[in-house]
Formats: sequence, structure tokens, C-alpha cells
Amino acid sequence: MSTLSDAELATYRRDGLVVPEFRLDGDTLGTLREVLDELLAKNPEADRNIIICPHLSGYGPLAVEGDPVWLEIARRPEILDMVARIMGPDVILWGTTIFGKPAGTGQVIPWHQDAPHWPIEPKATTSVWIALDPCTPENGCLRYIPGTHGGEVPHISINDKPEGKEAAVRLILDPEAVSEDKARDVLLEPGQMAILDTWLVHGSNPNRSPNRRAAFVLRFMPATSFFDHANGDEAARRAGAITDYNSRPLYLMRGENVAGNDLAIGHG
Repeated sequence: MSTLSDAELATYRRDGLVVPEFRLDGDTLGTLREVLDELLAKNPEADRNIIICPHLSGYGPLAVEGDPVWLEIARRPEILDMVARIMGPDVILWGTTIFGKPAGTGQVIPWHQDAPHWPIEPKATTSVWIALDPCTPENGCLRYIPGTHGGEVPHISINDKPEGKEAAVRLILDPEAVSEDKARDVLLEPGQMAILDTWLVHGSNPNRSPNRRAAFVLRFMPATSFFDHANGDEAARRAGAITDYNSRPLYLMRGENVAGNDLAIGHG
């Protein structure tokens, strides 16, 4: 039996996000929290708000010293079963991210959609957002606007961050296109996860609490989609992202590489 029920799949299709009953066990969660502490200790210069591809070492402009333990979470059959119910049997992992949201920080993640940031066509990706700490309104939990995953919403580009401005540098939505009164908080206990569609409008408020709000995110796409390594730098520039899509390694987790993605780039 799949770890994503029919009812949970229906919620994902309707709202663009679901919190499944499945969660990571306590031992696995404890290991990830320990590995995160080690990762931060080994990389004192890393941005505590976001670490891209912590499963790699020396990747991209930030070149953190990562740990393959993070990649093993993406191989968990329970997680792959849920993702396969959403996108079909051919599944590629194309990225991982840690969102640190340190205690008492004022960083806002504005309302945005993920899809425009990424060099993937068709844009049919799914993110599995795993809570490593309790996620509450006080510490800046994930927020979303249900039903906004039907396609691209008009957005504006922020290419710079003025001194002192409490906002991340990224593509953000036109405020007039967002119905913020319909927003929902995603309240999670450690080990719980939210699965969200790439077009879903989401964001988060600042962490005004004395407690960290760390999360680990897996990025999956159907192997019927194509990751365009050749134009990865342009995608990163448009998004204001500090990463390297041109050398991003892909991992075929299940099924066949239907779209002929390059599975050699970034490996070895």
C-alpha cells in the first residue's frame, strides 16, 4: 500500500499541497539533525538561511562540504512511493535544499512560485518539504495559498536587496495578483512533511522566535521532463539564485529516463 492515500492525493490535486500521514521516524530525524549541526560546523561561512545541495561537496559557487546522508533520504521507498503516485513511475531527483530560518532572523520569503526559477520543461516538479524542527507561526512556518497551482501568476523581478530590507533576493509575485486573505499556515512537527506543487504560491514570514525552523527539501521531477543544463546559468540569473544549474547532477530514482536527461553531468 502506498504511503500517500487516495484522499491525500486528492488534496494535493485540489490545493497544490498535502501533509501526508507518513513521517520520518525518530531515529532518522535525530540523524538528520546531527548531520545538520555537523554541516553548519564544517561550513561556518555558509548562509544559515539556505544551503543548496547539501548532499554534495564542492558544488557550485558556495561549495559547501556536504554529506551523502541527505541523498539517502531521497531514496527512501516511502517517499518515492508518494512522489510516484503524483508524477508517475519515472522519477528523477534534481536537487536538495536546507532552509535554516535561524532564531530571531528577520528574513521574509515573499509570495512566489518555484517553477519560473528552474530550467525544467515541462514544469511538472514536486517538492517534499521535511520539517527538522517544529514549524509554527512564531518561527516563520511555510505558508501557501491553496488552489494557486494552475499555472504562472504575474510576477515582478527583484535583482538586488537594499541594505536592511527583510526580503530574499528572488522572483516574487505581483502583490495585486495574490489573495493573501486565503493563505494557510503549514504547522508541522519534526519529521512531518509537506508535499507541494511547483506552481503553488507560497512563502514564509520572518522567524521572530528564539527557536530555529530548519527544513530539508527534496526536488523531484518526472523523467518525462527535461532539465536544460545548457541554459542553466540563464535560469539562475533570472531567479537571482546563487547556484550552478549547468553542472547540477541528476539522479534517476525510479523507472526510465524518458526525456533523455543527461545523467552524467556533475557526477564524479
